[in-house]
Amino acid sequence: MIRDATEQDLPAIRDIYNDAVLNTTAIWNEQLVDLGNRQAWLSARQDQGYPILVATENEQVIGYASFGDWRAFEGYRYSVEHSVYVRNDQRGKGLGPLLMQALIERARTCGKHVMVAAIESGNLASIRLHERLGFVTTGQMPQVGIKFGRWLDLTFMQLTLNPGAQPPKE
Repeated sequence: MIRDATEQDLPAIRDIYNDAVLNTTAIWNEQLVDLGNRQAWLSARQDQGYPILVATENEQVIGYASFGDWRAFEGYRYSVEHSVYVRNDQRGKGLGPLLMQALIERARTCGKHVMVAAIESGNLASIRLHERLGFVTTGQMPQVGIKFGRWLDLTFMQLTLNPGAQPPKE
């Protein structure tokens, strides 16, 4: 089941996030977050009208997805960058595509035009998932990050949410 996140989901979201910090290069942060951090994040997303979706099984949060502004300047207001994280014992079961599809529909509903993905270049599973959903690679940035004592490369991908749409009149 995929639904909007609530305050009650935040401990599980925090735990999934912190596991990714500790054990993956999906998040280039090195500091764990506390519940207050996730509460501020949820509040900020809600204030912006942006979703945080959770996937649940037996009422347990097993994954989450969200998007936020890609860049904070007005000219980028129709572009968002997304994040999708699945609990470590649930990876590889098809949950990522379900969360992504729901998130893409939410972005369209919000009137967004482009969804951006920034993926560690060695994460071939994530790159392939994005390709299957119609994302195209738009850039490669070698050695722009560091984690676990090694340089990380970044792959940018994007999906045009409403191809052929004209820019809104301003």
